[in-house]
Parts: sequence; structure tokens; C-alpha cells
Amino acid sequence: MSVENLKAYIESGVLELYVLGDLSPEEALLVEEMAFQHPEVRDEIAAIEATMEEYAIQNAIAPSEDVETRLFEKLGLTDSKLEDDHFQASATYAEEPKVVLMDNSAGKVRTLRYALVACVALLVISTAALFITYNKLNDAHDQIASLNLDKQKFAGVVRKLEFQNQGLDNIAAMADSKEWATIRMEGQAYSPSSKMKVYWNKKDKSVLINYIAMDLPKADANHEYQLWALVDGKPVSLGVFGSSDSTGKEALVKMQTIEKAQAFAVTLEPTGGSVNPTMDKLTVMGGV
Repeated sequence: MSVENLKAYIESGVLELYVLGDLSPEEALLVEEMAFQHPEVRDEIAAIEATMEEYAIQNAIAPSEDVETRLFEKLGLTDSKLEDDHFQASATYAEEPKVVLMDNSAGKVRTLRYALVACVALLVISTAALFITYNKLNDAHDQIASLNLDKQKFAGVVRKLEFQNQGLDNIAAMADSKEWATIRMEGQAYSPSSKMKVYWNKKDKSVLINYIAMDLPKADANHEYQLWALVDGKPVSLGVFGSSDSTGKEALVKMQTIEKAQAFAVTLEPTGGSVNPTMDKLTVMGGV
């Protein structure tokens, strides 16, 4: 673990929760493993324990008479009971100068007083520590969510750049070859602002569509675009494809081959394509 990550772990507040016993067994085990591996974690745990103990001692407050009285009643140490115990002890040990029972009772009461004050102080410290830790955990959660969102955005940009770069490399290679013909397709009445490019290999008769240079309206879930070649005045289907916002892993997508063509066109058809083009959905068209 790096120094920065170790420092962030120590400052996260989880060690305070560990000292207070507010972690689950699984979480406590993870803290103990970290303490075993990193002396800094062990030292921080020891410092937290010492701080809490010192705070409890320094802030010890004697309980009020009312609290003291109710505490004695809970323990069965009422004034009458103490007097009876003192009388019995005096009668039993009249010949001895020391009354051991009375001294022990007073010591127990004094110990209980300090224990009660320590518990109250520890409760206050625990509440404050939990509040601080809760805020820290909320801040950390927000930071992690923000980092994940930034990571997703960055990954999306990288994928888009890789996608475009791959397409540009392929297009540049085709531009240097005399075997490829570029057909620029312009928008028609259905979508005048649309445009698209098709590449047709005169040698092996393969056909590619260029997603990077494509500008078609987004198709809904029940429709997709279909590419047609005009051969001797008749339309021949070359396959279906999605709109420009549904690109796959390739910037250039291969369609069906065609031996000859006088023009290429694209129509919007029901999902799966049509046998004949829907002419009122003719989107783009270009001659060879």
C-alpha cells in the first residue's frame, strides 16, 4: 500500500471505530490485518486508545447526590444498609481496631464513581467520533462516486477516439488505393440535412459504410436503416445497419457485395429490413 493510501486509511476514522468496538467482526479482522502489516496502523491504534483514556481521566466529573443515591440504591448500598453493615462489623470485631468491611465498601463506591464518569466520558467521545466518521465516510463516498463518474466519462472519450482513429486510418489507406470508389450520398426529401459515404471496391466488389462521416436521424427501436444498390434500374438490398449513434466496434462496417451499381441509396425500414425500399422514407442517395 502506498504512503498516500495508508495515510488516507488512517485518517478515514475506521481506527477510531475499531477502538470503540463499533466494527463488525469482519471489519475488525481487516483492521487487525492492517495493523499486523503496517507499524503505522499499530501506533495510531495505540495513540487513539491512550488519548481516549487520558480524556476520560481528565474530564472525570463527580456525579450529583441524586445520581449517587440512585446508583447506591441500584447496588443495594443504601445509607441504612451501610450503617447496619458498620454496626455488625463493629460488634463482630469489637476487639480489633480496624473495620475492614466499611473500608472495602467505601473503596467500591469510589471505584464505581470513577467508572461511571469514565463511561459517560467514553459515551461522549464515542458519539463525537461516530459523527466525525459518518461525515468522513459520506465525503469519501461522494469522492468515490465522482471518481467513478469521471472514469466512465474518460473511458467513453478514449473509446470514441480509438473508434475514430481506426476509421480514419482505414479511410486514409483506401484513399491511396485506386481500387476504392467513394460515393457521397446526400439528403433527400425525407431528411434533407442527412449525409453519408459509401466505399465500393471495384476489384473485389465489397461495400463499406463510413460511420464517422454518417449523419442520419436516430432510428427508433422498431426501425433501422437499409442500404440499397441501384442495378439496371432495380434496387438490390445490401443489408441493414443502425444510425450513427449506435456504432459498434468498427468505424467502417462491411455490407453485402455488389458486382455493379449505378447508385446507392438508404431508406428507413422496419427492423430486419424490407424486400422493397420504402420510397417515402428515402433518406440519402448518391450516384457512382
